[in-house]
Amino acid sequence: MEIDVVTLSRLQFALTAMYHFIFVPLTLGLSILLAIMETTYVMTGRAIWRQMTKFWGTLFGINFVLGVATGLTMEFQFGMNWSYYSHYVGDIFGAPLAIEGLMAFFLEATFVGLFFFGWDRLSKLQHLAATWAVALGTNLSALWILIANGWMQHPVGAAFNPQTMRMEVTNFYEVLFNTVAQAKFVHTVSAGYVAASLFVLGVSAWYLLRGRHVDLAKRSMAIAASFGLLSSLSVVVLGDESGYSASEHQKMKLAVMEGMWRTEKAPAGFTLFGVPDQEKRETRYAIHVPYVLGLIATRSLTQEVPGIENLVDQAKLDIAKGIKAYDALMTIRAAKGQNIADITKNAFEDNGRYLGYAYLLKRYVEDPRKATPEMIEKAAWDTVPTVWPMFWSFRIMVGLGFFFILFSAVFFYLASTGGLDKYRWLLRLAVWSIPLPWVAIELGWFVAEYGRQPWAVEGVLPTAIAVSHLGIWEVAITMAGFITFYTVLLVIEMKLMVKAIKAGPQPDMAADASARARIQTVPAE
Repeated sequence: MEIDVVTLSRLQFALTAMYHFIFVPLTLGLSILLAIMETTYVMTGRAIWRQMTKFWGTLFGINFVLGVATGLTMEFQFGMNWSYYSHYVGDIFGAPLAIEGLMAFFLEATFVGLFFFGWDRLSKLQHLAATWAVALGTNLSALWILIANGWMQHPVGAAFNPQTMRMEVTNFYEVLFNTVAQAKFVHTVSAGYVAASLFVLGVSAWYLLRGRHVDLAKRSMAIAASFGLLSSLSVVVLGDESGYSASEHQKMKLAVMEGMWRTEKAPAGFTLFGVPDQEKRETRYAIHVPYVLGLIATRSLTQEVPGIENLVDQAKLDIAKGIKAYDALMTIRAAKGQNIADITKNAFEDNGRYLGYAYLLKRYVEDPRKATPEMIEKAAWDTVPTVWPMFWSFRIMVGLGFFFILFSAVFFYLASTGGLDKYRWLLRLAVWSIPLPWVAIELGWFVAEYGRQPWAVEGVLPTAIAVSHLGIWEVAITMAGFITFYTVLLVIEMKLMVKAIKAGPQPDMAADASARARIQTVPAE
């Protein structure tokens, strides 16, 4: 790999994002589980549910604080490492992030304080409302961030302005209700719910194996198993929807995920196993499941799914149109507001949406109009990410997804039949399975983001020209600093979580006193 500012900047953002996303899924899922537990407490009045809410709330709080600390750095990187990206698309990308801070994060942060310190200061219903507000704020934060990210995957509701040389919002409604963003949001939060469910299952299983806090552990497992089963089914269904979205808006990503080099006769089969060979442009030892890819990608048995080589040929045509757009843009810029021929305006209007493809040539020549056929060929093949990591990341992620469905279904059945502590090997498996949702989530993030390369914004802005003008050592030193700082935070979180889990749920004096008071008021028979 060529080590340059672009590569280091991408690596720095990838590492900080992956660290941050260690904390986010658990925050998303636990917030909903806490609200469900406290709702049960308010409805039943049983002290055990209040104790459960407070115990899992402690683990939520530890995770929430460190998630905030790691998330703030990522937003500053847009100005530090990706200044041209911020200039070029900041009008669109910045709006959802600003709304996330004003609407969701402040809501979440405010009611987190009421959740922890309001138990004895608020009524039951008031505290329950605060807990649901935390859950709402947490999930709204994810919504706005994924609206911003979804726009990068499918840039709608915006247009390039030749006078300002920036992308500008033309229809915020389209940005907000971007089909890719909505699918990504529900898919991502469902994955977070699965992570929280398996976390609760694993910790509760650890208690059962040691015969500690049995009542709390069994109730927690019953809720986590049912919530996890619904969430894991949702992840698979919405993953199918994401595949359909990719077939419409990110055809190259889908072809690379499948290691499909040439367009196959409809309906295309899903490659269950294979060894992609990028140099020979083939996937060896491929085992296909007939019809599956065609059904997922096109919702039909008659439409083709284009292969990598066919999409590269299309990219060459798009680059040619992009060069025409670039030529018209330079003419418009040189005119400096004076009248220009209608033919130039029409050339830009007809080809302007392909301007980003001309920018792919900037890697090889300063003026895309001077590109040779060889440069165009290279730029077209630059639209193909490295196939094998995409191919295997996707399959491991999908395999884990089906494992989560089976795993949650087994524990849901055991919870329904009163057999949660019957099979100790299953409890041990639950403990060892705690990290697996994070493996699947990180792989899913990799597929979504690496699969978009070479684009910072799909079809609009190449990653190679989105970076700041920094030196290699400047980026390398800050990256080392971030990694060190994040690693320290991760170690701190793990120690705090393990300490809290070992200590277990603390006696709830207020709930116990309330229960004793109720007993004393019951008239003797």
